[in-house]
Amino acid sequence: MASYERKSSIDAPLESVWDFHSRVSGLEALTPEWLGLRIESVVGPDGESDPDVLEAGSEISMSMRPGGVGPRQYWTSRITDRERADGVAYFRDEMVDGPFDRWVHVHSFYADGERTLLRDHVEYELPFGLLGDALEPFSPVGFEGMFRTRHEKTKALLEQRRHASTLD
Repeated sequence: MASYERKSSIDAPLESVWDFHSRVSGLEALTPEWLGLRIESVVGPDGESDPDVLEAGSEISMSMRPGGVGPRQYWTSRITDRERADGVAYFRDEMVDGPFDRWVHVHSFYADGERTLLRDHVEYELPFGLLGDALEPFSPVGFEGMFRTRHEKTKALLEQRRHASTLD
């Protein structure tokens, strides 16, 4: 299975970064506009609509229309694991329906004093059999733009909040 990984150091404490990434509003804020993200529904593990926190068992149904071209692509992800311990947190989402044959995304957070190391690791399989296999070496190009933007937005939003709160 192919994989992609990106790491960044965020000038914000673990709790702030973890809380931000634990909500659908964080996903919406971090997704690059060019992907045309639309959240169709969010259901918590107990069947609750629009839960505050994406706990293990939550499902997010969304659609995207990259670059505004072509039909919308529908995607459903389930949070399969979510853990928080001393100085470390992570959650894993897996695509249960969507454009990839397989997509597993682990979001990891590591405390580093008042900073947080953010790590995104994705394992994926492209669709279309042999054609997908032939295109796989080019897929990091698309992932790089998306995850670079997500990490830059995380830094900008959380570091701005942190510095604003120190001025109060």
